[in-house]
Amino acid sequence: MTDEELMGLALEEAKKAAALGEVPVGAVVAKDGELIALAHNTRETEKNALHHAELLAIDAACKKLGGWRLWQCELFVTLEPCPMCSGAIINSRIKRVVYGAKDTKAGCCGSLVDLFAYPFNHHPVIESGLREQEAAALLQEFFAMLRRKREEKKGK
Repeated sequence: MTDEELMGLALEEAKKAAALGEVPVGAVVAKDGELIALAHNTRETEKNALHHAELLAIDAACKKLGGWRLWQCELFVTLEPCPMCSGAIINSRIKRVVYGAKDTKAGCCGSLVDLFAYPFNHHPVIESGLREQEAAALLQEFFAMLRRKREEKKGK
């Protein structure tokens, strides 16, 4: 599969998250262009702060491949990874991260801070902006909907 197709799968996962009332973030782990694992945010539905799309996809990939080192894998995610997910990327040795939308409030691939610039024992290749408008639009629509619901509640 191409990078565009893999990000398309991540976007579909993000839409699943939105349908559940979750922040629409989706993630895909691939190896040699083949899908290994995919996931979406489930923090609210599972009541678990660790249930970010990236962590769930990395966990599923480790289980499928039978080990914690994902040095031959790539992660495609619709939103720039946060500090927790960036740590998991470092620890799982993912070789390349491709993300769509920037996260100016918590992004750790260069928007807020670049954790991968620090002298950790692993440094993935980072590529940003793939299908960025689609990923950003999903997030903007989701948060606009939340604001509308909040305003409707106030009006009652």
